[in-house]
Amino acid sequence: MESYVDISEAMVVEPIGLIDWLIVMPVAVPIIFGALLLIFRKAPQTQAIGAVIGLSLVFAAEIGLLLRVINEGPFSLTMGRWLPPFGISLVADFLGVMLALTATLVALVCALYGVRDIDASGRRYGFYTFLLLMMAGVGGAFLTGDVFNLYVWFEVFLISAFGLIVLGSEARQLDGAVKYAVLNLIATTLFLIGTGLLYGSFGTLNMADIARKAPELRDTAPLATISVIYFIAFGMKAAAFPLHSWLPASYHTPRIVVAALFGGILTKVGVYALLRTLMMLFPPERDMLSDLIGFVAVATMMFGVIGALAQSDIRRLLGWIVVSGIGVMLAGLALGSATGLSGTVLYAIHSMLVMTALYLLAGIMRGLGSSYSLHQSGGLYRSHPALAAVALILVLAVAGLPPASGLWPKVLLVKASLDAGVWWLALGILASGFLTTLALGRVFALAFWRDLPEGTRPGDAPVRQPMTGYALLGVLLIPILGIGIYPEPIIQLADMAAEGLLAPSGFVEAVFPEEAAAPDAVQGEPEIEEGTE
Repeated sequence: MESYVDISEAMVVEPIGLIDWLIVMPVAVPIIFGALLLIFRKAPQTQAIGAVIGLSLVFAAEIGLLLRVINEGPFSLTMGRWLPPFGISLVADFLGVMLALTATLVALVCALYGVRDIDASGRRYGFYTFLLLMMAGVGGAFLTGDVFNLYVWFEVFLISAFGLIVLGSEARQLDGAVKYAVLNLIATTLFLIGTGLLYGSFGTLNMADIARKAPELRDTAPLATISVIYFIAFGMKAAAFPLHSWLPASYHTPRIVVAALFGGILTKVGVYALLRTLMMLFPPERDMLSDLIGFVAVATMMFGVIGALAQSDIRRLLGWIVVSGIGVMLAGLALGSATGLSGTVLYAIHSMLVMTALYLLAGIMRGLGSSYSLHQSGGLYRSHPALAAVALILVLAVAGLPPASGLWPKVLLVKASLDAGVWWLALGILASGFLTTLALGRVFALAFWRDLPEGTRPGDAPVRQPMTGYALLGVLLIPILGIGIYPEPIIQLADMAAEGLLAPSGFVEAVFPEEAAAPDAVQGEPEIEEGTE
């Protein structure tokens, strides 16, 4: 006699709609295409084609994910048919999908730029394979609903980043890789320690489950300790003060297209992890740390931009500008208001686009026979006025001046700081913007306006018309100028992402749809102050 076992309490028993599988594509497609490119590594001419096709598929899938989230709200898919919290969940919400979409656009542009920047040897030794696997890790980190898998995806893209940074095996690349590896391994160890404490306290690592249980365990679980560990670990990965010096010491060493990928994408994953853990899972503990986070934010802004002012190598200078931008993003986390978080999300998107464009601009300048050294640069305005115009727009964007994308996130963050009475944070944002203008204005004046210094010969790079470079910078300039001139749609999406962090019931209900959480069942739904939306 056969016995009937009801598995509906533990497993998914109904078929899953085909559209739900879109959420898997940002992870699965890069892994599949990366494996295929590894198989065909002896055919370097196919590497770029395969990478561009794979990233294009991911980009299309993420557009579909964003449209679905806009129309229907957050949704999730749990692997292995196990119901959460037993199965591993992927969750698509405004914050994760917007950052994943922007990162994929950046990676697609860099993959196309790699056609001119990466030779056959670099392709044979895995540039495009590492790029795809790195994007699998980035996409998984932005879309995972599980803290341990956030750790796993961090490891995936860090290992791929090690492969990219040493590509070429030059002494300076190995030196940069060691600095990059040591600090990130320490941060990873802290991340794992915090995750172990988290599992020991909750018995689960599902983010939605933690958000449900945290209010009940606040008096008994060491949530403050876990929050501090996560703040240190993710702060190191994001290159926040005082553990920031590894970034400018390593990002100038790889090929310029690799530096563009790193500067545009990787530190934003650290900021995202801080937002997801401190803001969504442990908001009372974030409130406790808010003054410390604000101090770290201002210190990161100022040390970053002062470091940039001291540089004569454009690549090192851009690394310090990346650090300064991390401080601006941390300002929104310190404030914890709807307007502040919206500014942070918008600034992260802006920084991905603009920092990538600046690194690629430096590569194009080098390809025209200029130099990465400001002491040996000059004359580009006369020979390439269109490139000078692009450079000016990017300088304005990073400085937070119109008509580019950097203006509006800083407006939101300054407004949120003044609304909260934290005038010193607003002053730090404005001061860092002014000093950034000086740092990059100096680059523009020396590399473009002045003539080539007497006795200086053009660099040894071949002089060529950068038509491909112009086209790719144009692709990035479209959203940079679009956000600056018509910001309302992207600000609305950033507001929704901030609301999802402050009131994570939509995230929880996406994972546990049968348990529509009551307003008081999920932490992190404070009253939104009037005037901060």
